[in-house]
Amino acid sequence: MKYRGKIKMLVIMLFLLLAGCSSTPSSTDEKKEDGKSQELKKLVIAEPVHLIGYLPLYVAMHEGYFKEEGLEVEVITATGGAHVTSVVSGEAWGNIGGPESNALANIGSKDPIQSVVNVVNRANVYLMANPDLKLEDNSSHALAEFLKGKTIAAGRYGGSPNLLTRWLLMDLGLDPAKDVKLEEPADASAVVSLVESGKADMANGAEPQITEGKNKGVWAEPFYSFTDLGDYPYSVLSVKKSTIEKDPKTVQSFVNAVIKGLEAVEKDPELAMKILKAEFPTASPESLQAALDRAYADELWSKDGYISEKSVAKPMNVVKKTGVYKGEYKYEDLINMTFVEKASE
Repeated sequence: MKYRGKIKMLVIMLFLLLAGCSSTPSSTDEKKEDGKSQELKKLVIAEPVHLIGYLPLYVAMHEGYFKEEGLEVEVITATGGAHVTSVVSGEAWGNIGGPESNALANIGSKDPIQSVVNVVNRANVYLMANPDLKLEDNSSHALAEFLKGKTIAAGRYGGSPNLLTRWLLMDLGLDPAKDVKLEEPADASAVVSLVESGKADMANGAEPQITEGKNKGVWAEPFYSFTDLGDYPYSVLSVKKSTIEKDPKTVQSFVNAVIKGLEAVEKDPELAMKILKAEFPTASPESLQAALDRAYADELWSKDGYISEKSVAKPMNVVKKTGVYKGEYKYEDLINMTFVEKASE
C-alpha cells in the first residue's frame, strides 16, 4: 500500500510538472501579451498645412493601418517651413513635404533628412485668375503675355507653390521681380481673399481653395495646372538618416502602413470621401467631392510609394532655377527607397 501511495504521488507530481511546462499561456500570461500588443510606438509627423492631398496619410491613421504595424501616429501642422525644422530639432519624427525642402535643410548637415515613401506624385498647384481675365490660348507666348504685369498671390516665399510660380515665370522668359508683382502671405488660405478683395489678379492654390474660389465667383477653372508636369514628388514622407540607421524596423512599419493608405485611396473612393469629411468637417460635401474628382482625374497620388530619380530632378530644377538652392545634389542623399522596395516584396 505504501508502495502504491508513492507511485500515485509521483504520477501527480509528474502531471503538475508537465502542466507547468505547457505552451498554453495562463490567464496572467494572456493579459501580459495583450498588454504588449496595446503598447504602440508614438510618432509625430509635421505637415506644412492641413491638405486634402495628404489623404493617404490620414486614411492610414483612421483605418488603423499604423496600429496594425504597432504605431500611433499624430500629425501636427507646422507652418512657415517649421515642418522641416521640427524634424531637424527632433520635435517631430518625420515630415510630409517636398524633397527639395529637405535638400535646403540638409546643407551642411551631418544628419540629413531622407525621403522614404511617396504620397503626392504630382505638383499639386494650380493657377486661377479673376474671371474677367481671359487667356487667349494655351501657347507659351499667350501665357507669358497673360501673366505679365499681373499681381499674383503666390504664397510664402520658399514654399513649393511660390517656387513653382517663380519657376514658370522664368521658364516663360519673365522676371518675377520686374514683370509681375508677387504677394507672398505666410497663410496659404489668404490667396483667396487677396483675389476676392482685388489686391491680386490671380493666385496659386489647390483644393479645396479652387472650389471655394469658384463658388464665390473669385475665379474660374484653373488656367494652368502644374500637375501637367507628370511624375513629381510634391509631398513625400521623410525622416532623419540617423532614424533610418538606428531604427529601421519602425521606418519599415511606417512605410508599410502608408502604402496601405495609398492602395486604399486608389481602390475605394467612398472610403476616401469618408475620411475627407472627418478631416475637413467644415468643408461642404460639394467642395470635397470636387477635390476628390480632381485628384483622381489628375492622378494625384502615388500608386506604389516609389520616388524615381527622374521625378526628383524636377523639384530640384525648380529650386535651382529660382536660385533658392545652389550647388549639386545626389539622389541617394535625398531619397531612400529600400523600405518601399521591401514592402513590395
